[in-house]
Amino acid sequence: MRPWIQWYGGLDPAGPDPDQSVGERFWALAAADPAAPAIHYFDRTLTRGELWERARRLAGALRRLGVGPGDRVAAVLQNVPAFVALELAVWARGAIVVPLNVMLREEELAHHLADAEVRLVVGLASLAGTLLPLARRFGVPLVVVDDDEDGAPADAVPAARAPADPAVVAWRDLLAEAPDAAFHRPAPDDVAYLHYTSGTTGPPKGAMNTHRNVAVNAEAYARWCHVGPDDVNLAIAPVFHITGSIAGIAASLWTGAPLVLLYRFEPRRALEAIERRRVTFGVGAVTAYLALLNQPDAAGRDWSAFTKAFSGGAPVSPAVAERFRTVTGQRLHNIYGLTETTSPATGVPWGVDAPVDPASGALSVGVPLPGYDARIVDVDDRARTLGPGEVGELALKGPAVVPGYWRKPEETARAIVDGWLYTGDVAVMDPAGWIFIVDRKKDMIIASGYKVWPREVEDVLWRHPAVREAVVVGEPDPYRGESPVAYVALHPDRRATAEELLAHLREHLAAYKVPRRIEFVDEVPKTATGKFLRRALRKPSPAP
Repeated sequence: MRPWIQWYGGLDPAGPDPDQSVGERFWALAAADPAAPAIHYFDRTLTRGELWERARRLAGALRRLGVGPGDRVAAVLQNVPAFVALELAVWARGAIVVPLNVMLREEELAHHLADAEVRLVVGLASLAGTLLPLARRFGVPLVVVDDDEDGAPADAVPAARAPADPAVVAWRDLLAEAPDAAFHRPAPDDVAYLHYTSGTTGPPKGAMNTHRNVAVNAEAYARWCHVGPDDVNLAIAPVFHITGSIAGIAASLWTGAPLVLLYRFEPRRALEAIERRRVTFGVGAVTAYLALLNQPDAAGRDWSAFTKAFSGGAPVSPAVAERFRTVTGQRLHNIYGLTETTSPATGVPWGVDAPVDPASGALSVGVPLPGYDARIVDVDDRARTLGPGEVGELALKGPAVVPGYWRKPEETARAIVDGWLYTGDVAVMDPAGWIFIVDRKKDMIIASGYKVWPREVEDVLWRHPAVREAVVVGEPDPYRGESPVAYVALHPDRRATAEELLAHLREHLAAYKVPRRIEFVDEVPKTATGKFLRRALRKPSPAP
């Protein structure tokens, strides 16, 4: 029994079953209407025809550089048109894209490059000082993209150009090569991406997102979020992240909706683009939406076209969703997925208000998307499925779950059992199929034997008008074992004392859930994708 089907609005419960890859789909769209816009990048627009011509030239250059079927090509790039063209070219050669976070340090990058055994590295000129020694170390070519490629304004990108070095291949030289007429048509189970997990529960692992996985979820965005060629898609998330790869690049290539790229997310420029380009659709972390709302002129901007705003990657509190509606007049729809589900697995239907779980206060992340099954299992005994209203670990099964991790069969066997992905997220499902994420298993705090879920405490803090950001973590306590501690950033124009916030929490929470103390910070640490970085705030247990 799948009660969530009632929310499908006529969509086939079996889900998408695409018969082509994203690259093939874009190839057909470009051939049908080469003059249609494909990418808006600051003041410049690239047409489908121009983008496809770039991809063909790059594919020819990749052939010369020895890249063939199954090879891995690392991309260490911001949200630039070169990223999109590179992906199309790599796929045209039958190779695999390895998107890497531009904020990674040299040894972190070295781990990924070695694990993936990359054949080629493509990176920004501003990162050449880090990437060039790595390219030499692994004996692979380094292709360098000028940061101001395609006319990005000087105040938006670093003033960096490709260094003159025998080991460096300039991106602009690749674009001058003859186009490759061949196009590799991948099998559905061929790997399109190796997306590395964040490594919060151990060494980063390369999730093998297949061409079928990618096409299924590109079509899921088209159907579930009602995205088509008349939409305009803002890449809010970095395209090196799974959200940006699928909701940004793949969804636009698949649907024909032009993609707005801005090098990196900067709230002032993003607000300008939302108005100027009449953006209708975007998926980003809640912290990005908060940054937009915190702009002084946010309420005076024209948000009328942005009817398909979706938030993923981190939980959204009811207070933030209500604030978004007050400022913009639009709904902020929750959507949920992981690297291992190739982005979306559950979502709030477009135009529907998500319910709030009365027990935890969490805003629902929606219902399983068509083609998915979901269940809540006991945290300590995965074999025991829980009923509606019971809190446990969320398990998902569907057409975009990856086949496993790159060359890590043991880790794959622990995470994916009989097609079921055990997410590590603690959740509850109501009788109608709505899913509410309570927290991460590893973030649970046990204080004097009582379980404290940080999300519940954070959601209460968010309700205070002075709180801009809040994160709760467990801290070693010699008496209680652990105690919750809150790190809070206030709105610049608001004031609140620690005692005032603690009194606010005591009004709504049991005593054992109230943090031992409040610490004020200018900014809560975040990952490059906008998730709050709890591990940066945790204090280690004292040595015995």
